[in-house]
Amino acid sequence: MAQSLNSPNSLYDFVVKEGNGVKGVAELGLLEVPERYIQPPEERIKKEDSRICDAPPIDLSKLNGAEHEKVMDEIVRAAETLGFFQVVNHGVPLELLESLKDAAHTFFNLPPEKKVVYRAEVSPSLVTKLGTSFMPEREKVWEWKDYISMVYRSDEDALRCWPNHCREVVLEYLKLSSKMVRVIIEILISKLGVSLDDSKVESLIGMQTVNMNYYPPCPNPELTVGVGRHSDPGTITVLLQDGIGGLYIKMEQHNDTGKGEWLEIPPIPGALVINVGDSLQILSNGKYNSAEHRTRTTSTKTRVSVPIFIVPLPTERIGPLPEVVKNDGLARYKEVIMQDYMTNFFGNAHEGKKSLDFAKINYA
Repeated sequence: MAQSLNSPNSLYDFVVKEGNGVKGVAELGLLEVPERYIQPPEERIKKEDSRICDAPPIDLSKLNGAEHEKVMDEIVRAAETLGFFQVVNHGVPLELLESLKDAAHTFFNLPPEKKVVYRAEVSPSLVTKLGTSFMPEREKVWEWKDYISMVYRSDEDALRCWPNHCREVVLEYLKLSSKMVRVIIEILISKLGVSLDDSKVESLIGMQTVNMNYYPPCPNPELTVGVGRHSDPGTITVLLQDGIGGLYIKMEQHNDTGKGEWLEIPPIPGALVINVGDSLQILSNGKYNSAEHRTRTTSTKTRVSVPIFIVPLPTERIGPLPEVVKNDGLARYKEVIMQDYMTNFFGNAHEGKKSLDFAKINYA
């Protein structure tokens, strides 16, 4: 088997079709990763070329006290610069966060035949999808990651269609984080000098998807990536890291082009990571930064993470808010239908912030 994995077809069958995923590759005990996972030198993550982000987490409980303006300014400043920040006292109990990590390990430790039923091509539901890498059909090089993706439509739908090994804890996580999500989005919109009615805010929170990501130990972590360079397409993302770490962001104020320094976002017990998505960068006419990010692999431990992707409704038209354009004097992005933006995003391999080109206006 190890010899045949360097054949593209046999590797695809083993990893994707049979549901073994990259976890199955890792369990073969290979001394070297298959060629399909070896990144070109410029895409490899060198820890020595980055530094630890030392920004303290933002305490959301202070939004209810005398320091609420200060906390709001901290959120806005982080969204304008890094596009990432960590929050504590966010309303999700530590015990639930630990249960989420345990549930991710439980699901991915199931036999392949129990997981393969959730593959997109055979899944009984459109709201549950087992995947590996990002787009293995389109990528030249694969990412060292497996995931299960769960789209929320209703409680009944989730309890019927999500895997029974994790559905209840994921649903509770989604519900307990929803107030925090709304508060953060409302703060960021209001600080643009814009007032949106409740229905518009709801449309920006419209579609919520929870992923459980699984990164098994890798024999050549220096040659691979867990997730390649990209920005998220939605409004914001809420991410639970485990204690192992490996998340990197690109430090640039507006990093559509050019080089920038990579910062590692260290895991903080009990904290959640928030990052700005492309939709919010477009709405803010570029004031907020959907930071480019990626993850590395390790040779010794299995890492899990649990993001919630907050994405506008598919039918929503996303463009720079008129009040912001009036202040700026020009629109940097055109209006796009969210479904079209998502189709473009998932139709291409990860390539930094190139997905934003779909909405960008290039003035001659």
